[in-house]
Amino acid sequence: MQVFVTGGTGFIGAHVVRLLLQQGYAVKALVRHSSNLGNLRGLEVEIVKGDLNDPLLWQHMVGCQYLFHIAAHYSLWLKDRELLYQNNVLGTRNVLNAARKAGIERTVHTSSVAAIGVGSSGQVVDETHQSTLEKLVGEYKKSKFLAEQEAMQAVACGQEVVVVNPSCPIGPLDIKPTPTGDIVLRFLRRQMPFYLDTGLNFIDVRDVAWGHLLALQKGKSGDRYILGHQNLTFKQLLDQLAEITGLSAPQLSVPLWLPLGVAWVDEKILAPLGKSPSVPLDGVRMSFQPMYYDASKAIQELGLPQSSLETALKDAVNWFVCGGYVK
Repeated sequence: MQVFVTGGTGFIGAHVVRLLLQQGYAVKALVRHSSNLGNLRGLEVEIVKGDLNDPLLWQHMVGCQYLFHIAAHYSLWLKDRELLYQNNVLGTRNVLNAARKAGIERTVHTSSVAAIGVGSSGQVVDETHQSTLEKLVGEYKKSKFLAEQEAMQAVACGQEVVVVNPSCPIGPLDIKPTPTGDIVLRFLRRQMPFYLDTGLNFIDVRDVAWGHLLALQKGKSGDRYILGHQNLTFKQLLDQLAEITGLSAPQLSVPLWLPLGVAWVDEKILAPLGKSPSVPLDGVRMSFQPMYYDASKAIQELGLPQSSLETALKDAVNWFVCGGYVK
């Protein structure tokens, strides 16, 4: 069976591509002309260079039975609002329209727990929860929510689309790196003297890849599935990294008003003057509430694996060190 994949060069996408090849699928991957192809090097993948918004994208999908739409633009910078909408919302609309025209039988759309929102006061939430668009913090979260609505609209028009919502994946091949990988990298580089008093849900990226394939095989069209594992405070994650690496974890938390003030100055004053901001305002605002999730539905209905987070962290550390990310 031939599968069309968008976002195959990225962190999650690269693991999905590898899993598909291991399971005997033929893979055709859409990549941008500017993409770093390092994560696909040496793999038997048919490369298609193009764009999510290409009106002729459907022609490249002809002959494929399934689609994994994983590609998305990630940014927490205020200046990237239009880029987020163009890629994540309009790009998803075009990809799903292309799938319909090409006769794709079934699509897995990669959303994010960001599109679900958060519970109040650190409450653990599942797929039934939905923060209103107005309460979703930042343009990235809003764009992922709106992209999900495009997927649901496609379902309403008769397409088979399953939505998966990964939490924070950890593991090797984090080439960019992602925000989660950046936490690991900054810890290894000793660039984290303090920590924020918040929390996240983490999962091995290879389990996320399995979640995608299981969603294709077992998922219900029109449903969404949280691909997550452990809810940890930021401090607990850093303590695990300290145990793995032998490096000391930061012991002092910083009050949220401090990075919030820095981020406000960065984006509202320095950025318009041509300076490169260092702290995204939306990123700090997201930290005000822990982002905890319950993946029971994916575990029970799909058989989502729950591999050791310690192993995922060890593999991420080794990959960054061996890849020359850390001096």
